[in-house]
Amino acid sequence: MKSTGMIRGVDRMGRVVIPKEIRKQLKIQNDIDSFEIFVEDDSVILKKYEPKCIFCGKNEASLEMNGHNVCRECIEKLYELRDTIE
Repeated sequence: MKSTGMIRGVDRMGRVVIPKEIRKQLKIQNDIDSFEIFVEDDSVILKKYEPKCIFCGKNEASLEMNGHNVCRECIEKLYELRDTIE
């Protein structure tokens, strides 16, 4: 991990502001982007959330179904599988 030298406090609601310089560098858009939160030992790690297909892991255009993303290619494969079952 690389230190930025920036320190931010936590407010009463438990929020921490990500500095503008970092948001700009990572192309984070306010009110659009989300983060995955990881805990490792005594560290909290934020990772910009990129929706990925639940089956193949690609993060290309996908549809959301029951809280999971499925890409077009995997949807087509599912249709093919459905036809073999019937």
